[in-house]
Amino acid sequence: MKHVLSYLRGTLDVGITYGSVNAKAANLIGYSDADWGGDVETRKSTGGYVFTLNGGPISWSSKRQSTVALSSTEAEYMAMTQAAKEAAWLRLLLTNLGIYKGQETIPIHVDNRSAIAMGINPEFHQRTKHIDIQYHYVRQEIEAKRISTPYIETSRMLADGLTKPLAPPKFAIFTTELHLTKIEDA
Repeated sequence: MKHVLSYLRGTLDVGITYGSVNAKAANLIGYSDADWGGDVETRKSTGGYVFTLNGGPISWSSKRQSTVALSSTEAEYMAMTQAAKEAAWLRLLLTNLGIYKGQETIPIHVDNRSAIAMGINPEFHQRTKHIDIQYHYVRQEIEAKRISTPYIETSRMLADGLTKPLAPPKFAIFTTELHLTKIEDA
């Protein structure tokens, strides 16, 4: 708790900067990540996502997954599902606000090629039989072309800071990429 309070005290002058919102070209992009088995007591993974609109984050989450993932692929796939649900909600909200009329497919960047393949391939696989049906929602969204899951290198994953502690240099990159900047005194 002391670390959290110290962090908050040290970042009182930090805010998010956004690019201008152009209704014809609103750029909504998602990033999804998981830390496989990161909880040393329960071995549950932490999943996280962040969505940016014209460069600035508008929605993010970091949450312990409800079940133990048997592989990093499964942990990433479960995180992708949560991100896909958020993408559906953001699409509806931003469309109703008249902000989002951009690309039909919302990209959700993922740094696990096996999880991407699992989302794209609707065939039954013996290795994925145990995965709860709710997590196959991501397949439905990909098939309907409401989301896509392009691969991104782990070093460029914006959701990384939501799933695990980062070393200071990586944390600095994380905050810069999320457009977190010092607010100038008025």
